[in-house]
Amino acid sequence: MATELKKEIVAKIQKTSIENMLAHGKRLDGRGLFEYRPIKIYANPIEKAEGSAMVMLGNTKVIVGVKASLAEPFRDLPNMGIFVIYAELTPIASPFFELGPPTDYSIELARVVDRAIRSAEMIDLEKLAVIPGKKVWMLNIDVYPIDDDGNLIDATAIGVVAALLSTELPKAEIVDEEKGEIEIIKEEKTPLPIKDIPVVMTFSKIGEHLILDPISLEENVANSRFTISLTQDNKICSIQKGESGGFKLEDIKLAIDVSTKKANKIRNEITQQLAKNPRGEEVWKIIFSDNYLK
Repeated sequence: MATELKKEIVAKIQKTSIENMLAHGKRLDGRGLFEYRPIKIYANPIEKAEGSAMVMLGNTKVIVGVKASLAEPFRDLPNMGIFVIYAELTPIASPFFELGPPTDYSIELARVVDRAIRSAEMIDLEKLAVIPGKKVWMLNIDVYPIDDDGNLIDATAIGVVAALLSTELPKAEIVDEEKGEIEIIKEEKTPLPIKDIPVVMTFSKIGEHLILDPISLEENVANSRFTISLTQDNKICSIQKGESGGFKLEDIKLAIDVSTKKANKIRNEITQQLAKNPRGEEVWKIIFSDNYLK
């Protein structure tokens, strides 16, 4: 009981301190209210995956892997490929995460990002049909946070987008269409068919103040969370509200305005870093370097 009381007192002190700073347009890490943390993206650190990415959003770090396999399509979507997103939250990322079955937060994290990718129609799923009605490509997208310093939603979304942009599928040669027999030729690969590059941006509300890209301490004292996803032409494709608090109409309008102004910059950051940053085995040297650990 004493420990819980101490935690409650500390949380109230932190919230008061953070609110006082926000009232003066300042944050704990020196950023402005709507300033994003630095983004670093590295492609294909996982050798055996069809696509993968390591993403650092400030001190929040996530690895995403994409594995492809042939599967039967859904009966109501016989000519469409399939993708599913899983998020595994372990104690290596945060002491608040525990080993075991998926938690409500891990399910929410995967679903929010899944909705953004699906609603933006990022992947051309029709082109993933190898034998329509019989065999299609199925993408299993696995998310592994390795350091949670806040805003796992955006870090995960950037990681999933980067991993999909880095994905290459092996050639699937039809041997017998009637029987659904297919030969996989791993030596011949083609990029995953992409139609759009969505951007996901998350806001937290602390007291009466709205902020973008919250760090862990800010999340701990926030009343509510609001996530917006935008397509390449800046159309909203999904919205998700989290936590128990509410938003005023002017909060939502402000979040949309900030998002539409910043989305293209983040999208360009993703594509440019994928083009120029080290890939493959070189990524692990960066991960275990002194600079990364600082």
